[in-house]
Amino acid sequence: MEEQGKTQGIPRVKLGTQGLEVSKLGYGCMGLTGVYNSPVSDEVGISIIKDAFNKGITFFDTSNVYGPHTNEILVGKALKELPREKIQLATKFGIVSLEQTRLVINGRPEYVRACCEESLERLGVEYIDLYYQHRVDKTVPIEETIGELKKLVEEGKVKYIGLSEASPDTIRRAHAVHPIAAVQMEWSLWTRDIEEEIVPLCRELGIGIVPYCPLGSGFFGGRGVTESVPTNSFLASFPRFAGENLEKNKTLYARLENLAKKHHCTPSQLALAWILHQGDDVVPIPGTTRIKNLHDNIGSLKVKLTKEDLIEISNAVCEEEVAGSRNCGHFEQNDWRNANTPVA
Repeated sequence: MEEQGKTQGIPRVKLGTQGLEVSKLGYGCMGLTGVYNSPVSDEVGISIIKDAFNKGITFFDTSNVYGPHTNEILVGKALKELPREKIQLATKFGIVSLEQTRLVINGRPEYVRACCEESLERLGVEYIDLYYQHRVDKTVPIEETIGELKKLVEEGKVKYIGLSEASPDTIRRAHAVHPIAAVQMEWSLWTRDIEEEIVPLCRELGIGIVPYCPLGSGFFGGRGVTESVPTNSFLASFPRFAGENLEKNKTLYARLENLAKKHHCTPSQLALAWILHQGDDVVPIPGTTRIKNLHDNIGSLKVKLTKEDLIEISNAVCEEEVAGSRNCGHFEQNDWRNANTPVA
């Protein structure tokens, strides 16, 4: 893995070819304000973010819809206690609300600008390092949405533009208006569908790849296997974590667990190491509300895998054997996936 410099032992890499440099491992802040578990207090959330920074993580990911709004406020409080110039802050716009049966999405230029101004205020910053369109609004030409983002870059309010869950056609069209620095997609051992089209396209265009849910929404960290899924968790409605599907998927976890013993690491570290070895342009953003898990995730950077190891791990957790769809059936189809995806 080619390193671009280090912070507290964590490699720094170029995320895409537009100049954005980040820690090789990021931190997803969404879980701090609920979704997978009960939200943590501001004190706990701030301490986790600060600990992540002190261990070398400088790339933090949030969104205006998490909470909603409360996640950005929490991250903003943590940033006040950290050196802003050493942080790469990513946030998102585009999801207006999470209704019972669908996502409400807005990509109109005036909405883009309003969201940016509001996020800057909640975060207490003068600029956003990486600003993603969280989900693509199919009723608005992508050129119009990116055109407004381009203006925000020119005004210094945004440094780099990103897309989340975008199709190959959308990525190409957006990139033609203004260079896209990064694309955020779900990618893990049991969600591999971006490998055929999205990953090659990003590499063709020089776009960085940010995998969310790199531990399979916690499954490869033991969620649903060594520990139960909380009844109030968003995951309780996910098919892969339910009934017979979960029992079948436990077999995949057992295989990974056996391989982890071979590599002298935990299953979650091996799953993260597998993602980290997919390329220098790949920066996963696992989230957690536990310091122990945070340190465990950082430890994945020390796990070294050969090409043969990567093939063995891929075969052990074969995507065709995964039981259950990834979605919970509550959201309409988005721009990229045929099946609906969790919000991240």
